Amino acid sequence: MSSTKHKVHRFLSSLQAYSSAMDTFNPWSDYDPIYDGTTDAPQIRSSQLKAYLACRIKQAKYMLVAEAVGYQGGKFSGVPMTSERILLGNQPEIPPGIVLPNFTPKRTSCPKSAPSKTVQEQGYAEPTATIVWGLLQTLPLSPWEVILWNIFPFHPFKPEQGRLTNRTPRGAELDNGLEFLRQLVALCPPDVQIIAIGEKSAGTLGSACRRKVRHPANGGANQFREQLPPLLISSS
Repeated sequence: MSSTKHKVHRFLSSLQAYSSAMDTFNPWSDYDPIYDGTTDAPQIRSSQLKAYLACRIKQAKYMLVAEAVGYQGGKFSGVPMTSERILLGNQPEIPPGIVLPNFTPKRTSCPKSAPSKTVQEQGYAEPTATIVWGLLQTLPLSPWEVILWNIFPFHPFKPEQGRLTNRTPRGAELDNGLEFLRQLVALCPPDVQIIAIGEKSAGTLGSACRRKVRHPANGGANQFREQLPPLLISSS
């Protein structure tokens, strides 16, 4: 096993060992009996995260850090701020190869339990993932130079409303997530720059992050598209 693969494997093992609360889903170790389409889903998502990180950690210049994994994104793809619809090539405007090069992704969500015909046929799509990847592919930098991550790298949901929901992470969860962020940063080049996506992320990161942009959700897409490119292009 190469040095890079070994480092990624150890980091993934650390993520997998996280003990999920009743209202938290760990994409890389938990199986969802309702919404996962196969019992191999955690292993598939683990393989996809490993492939995602393996091609980035040695050359990462930027780490864009949002708050938590969403049910339309990393819950099923295993990759932060990335939907399975993108990975499966079902969003033609975003080629899956910019996320996972030389890798054949697999779907983990169950079509039979999908909330709509479109999701049943094409997999889940996340607005934030679409906006972020749609912008990144237009910028004059390599996709391997950017790592998308979340302070709380798991999926927090509202059990009273079901697993296809998102909730705000608790303070203790964000503190736990910071330790995983530190582990990931330690794998990257020493000059990797952390950019917070959203006020919650910026507030949690504190002095570890000097740059922030508006989160694209809830009407923030245009501001996000205006703020991010100068932070990446000016220092490339």
